[in-house]
Amino acid sequence: MNSSLKRVAIIGGGPAGLMAAEGLAAQGVAVDVYDAMPSVGRKFLMAGRGGLNLTHSEAAAPFLARYGDRAAQIEPWLHLLDAGGLREWARQLGIETFVGSSGRVFPSEMKAAPLLRAWLARLRARGVRFHMRHRWLGWPAMVTPTAADLRFDTPDGVRSQAADAVVLALGGGSWAKLGSDGAWLPGLAAHGVGVAPLRPANCGFDVAWSEHFRQRHAGQPVKSVAMRAASSERARQGEFVVTENGIEGSLVYALSAPLRDQIDTAGHAVALLDLAPDWTAEKVMAAVTHPRGARSMSSHLQSRLGLTGVKAGLLRECAGADDFRDAQRLGGLIKALPVTLLRARPMDEAISTAGGVRFDALTPGLMLQALPGVFCAGEMLDWEAPTGGYLLTACMASGRVAARGVAGFLAGANA
Repeated sequence: MNSSLKRVAIIGGGPAGLMAAEGLAAQGVAVDVYDAMPSVGRKFLMAGRGGLNLTHSEAAAPFLARYGDRAAQIEPWLHLLDAGGLREWARQLGIETFVGSSGRVFPSEMKAAPLLRAWLARLRARGVRFHMRHRWLGWPAMVTPTAADLRFDTPDGVRSQAADAVVLALGGGSWAKLGSDGAWLPGLAAHGVGVAPLRPANCGFDVAWSEHFRQRHAGQPVKSVAMRAASSERARQGEFVVTENGIEGSLVYALSAPLRDQIDTAGHAVALLDLAPDWTAEKVMAAVTHPRGARSMSSHLQSRLGLTGVKAGLLRECAGADDFRDAQRLGGLIKALPVTLLRARPMDEAISTAGGVRFDALTPGLMLQALPGVFCAGEMLDWEAPTGGYLLTACMASGRVAARGVAGFLAGANA
């Protein structure tokens, strides 16, 4: 390789790091990717185990809104790589995609491995070099951090490497066994980088179920329901799973940010569950107050509303005996059943994390203002998004942004 080429070290071989590598290699930059794991893309492969949700077909405005209070920061990323651009990128790798019934976009073969293999083949063909089992050791506290002073713990001992710029794509703090352990955060903070504490996102929550309810319903899916945080009027419809300790699943993950924030503020959160989302409140009330004769209220609800199984169990668990004796109150609870959430599940169980490097610590090109020549990308930045392809799209788009920022830095322009 031409020794006069500018050399960039990318630390972290997930989607953000690989996309940064691709962007830089296409511009003739010499790229080395370092990862602590035996192979790259391990969390990417895990995410695709049940079908890789690459992105979402939602229109641009609602798509952007999924990023909540970080939408303004992420919007420029999506100008470089949006959902349509990501599908075209996959097509150029020989991977066709399709839109599922939920609007989510998947590879035609559903799996992540063929896409990752094609991607790595293209990167290697463009000269990208991969260094596995290289764990970055950070910068010592008394050393001024530079891209030219990188140390790695390798199978052959500690090795030092020099680069003209570095992209940190170290992931968040979930699924530590796949390489994202958040261990980088204190080191960056010690060198003056503004960071926010890592918190679980797209996570489940603990509920103090009774032993009776746990034994009867743990592991059962709750389908065709709607849920909202008590602090919000916006409900989402979908399904979730009752666990031994609480609740998890796609509907819970979609609401995890406001529920988690409510727990942080008040010490607990209340999720309001609509057990009959396709029925109006008036229709539910009419059904519940309809004369039931000698039937029990449980039999009456099963007959009139179809409330059986885990739904009936949830109503009995979360409503009191007095509520079952008052048809008016019970009808209201069927449309807004309070489930008290005690805490989020541990961060390492979460699909992703919030927190990380703050946006006010970064230039628009994702360079750390405190450390010139050092860029960040992916989930290690302080943003979050629900599942559905939004996480992966923004991670990969941030890699594109970082690559463009590095290229500008190497050319002497503002990053």
